[in-house]
Amino acid sequence: MGQIASLPHRGSGTYVTELYEWFRKFMNECPSGLITLHEFRRHFCDGTVGTESSEYAEQIFRTLDNNGDGVVDFREYVTAISMLIEGSSVEKLRWSFKLYDKDKDGAITRREMLEIMQAVYKMSVAACLTKPNPLTAEECTNRIFVRLDKDNNAIISLDEFIEGALDDEWIREMLECDPNTVKVERPVKGHAVL
Repeated sequence: MGQIASLPHRGSGTYVTELYEWFRKFMNECPSGLITLHEFRRHFCDGTVGTESSEYAEQIFRTLDNNGDGVVDFREYVTAISMLIEGSSVEKLRWSFKLYDKDKDGAITRREMLEIMQAVYKMSVAACLTKPNPLTAEECTNRIFVRLDKDNNAIISLDEFIEGALDDEWIREMLECDPNTVKVERPVKGHAVL
């Protein structure tokens, strides 16, 4: 989980073999077949930038845990990862919407957006994963709300989120969770390898 591995691609002839390898690695790291928040946070933080990624890890875990039972099983894990790798822009944006909609009420408030943006900024700055963004988390959140909240009701609906992100490349890149854009390995002797 914390290590780079090629994800199974459905179109390849070795999909079943690759999926089995993912399952084997999953079971090796999580013998119970389930990942708790504590385990996920530990693996995610060890594989990225340490405690700076803890808040973001919690939000990702919450989004992976489709049935809300407090654990992520292999099916939930591989379904989300495969979709994030091979899914359409709309599918990725639907998943991202769930990440930002922390209270799961079907709308993203400015506060929810800001909390995730701050967690991402904190992690990105610590890891130098992205080129420096001249905008702060607050400025990004404001810019996104100005462009996406078309009815000016102080929330972003799923439709506004998808439509706005598809129409604006900067917003799509900010909001669409795409694991292909970040390459992080498990730290070697306490140092992150990028």
